[in-house]
Amino acid sequence: MTDFLLNLLLGVILGSLGGLFGIGGGLVAIPALGVLFGLDQQLAQGTALLMVVPNVLLALWRYNQRNRINRQHALALGLSSLLSATLGANWAVTVDASQMRWGFIGFLLLLALYNLLQLYRKPKPAATSLSYSWPWLVALGAVAGLLGGVFGVGGAVVATPILTLAFGASQVVAQGLSLALALPSTSVTLATYAVHSHVDWLLGIPLALGGLLSISWGVKLAHALPERTLRALFGVFLLLCALLLGWQT
Repeated sequence: MTDFLLNLLLGVILGSLGGLFGIGGGLVAIPALGVLFGLDQQLAQGTALLMVVPNVLLALWRYNQRNRINRQHALALGLSSLLSATLGANWAVTVDASQMRWGFIGFLLLLALYNLLQLYRKPKPAATSLSYSWPWLVALGAVAGLLGGVFGVGGAVVATPILTLAFGASQVVAQGLSLALALPSTSVTLATYAVHSHVDWLLGIPLALGGLLSISWGVKLAHALPERTLRALFGVFLLLCALLLGWQT
């Protein structure tokens, strides 16, 4: 019972961060599971996905309540990410766990650098519509879904900065659309990892319950923070995750 409650508390923390950054908690859960529980990379990713899928679903609903998500944009991103995530996940379960871990660390560092560099760009006026139409969203969904399938993060962390920089979306709108992309891709990736026995169900279930209890707090905070602050926090968060996982490795 003590282990269950501690894991539930960890899920509360991870769920809050997932709601804040629009990522379902997976990016921080994977390093946490590797560092705190000594899980190999594929097992950490699969177990984190057990928490991520319901968190993404709830966060998507909360974001849509506060800032209506364009259904056509969400559909273009979601369908393309579903197909490519299936390919990525099936490849990821065959890769050496150590190689996967270093690949994941490199992935986090690149994302952190990208997001932090955007702080020095001149802010653009808020756009009322995306700069590019749905065919480009299909391409973005395919790339983000593929990376999400490989690294078990749903692709939201890839899509969010691209939607803000290239497509002209605000940070909150980008995070909402990224969650729409992440829901199908995380679901199919979880199924793939589960089939290959890369999910620790006893650990993942209390994490998922804790995340469901807290993710709404993170979403509420995301809408209260200035966009520049939210972007800076996201970049620092990614960097810390990479450093912690690299230290443990």
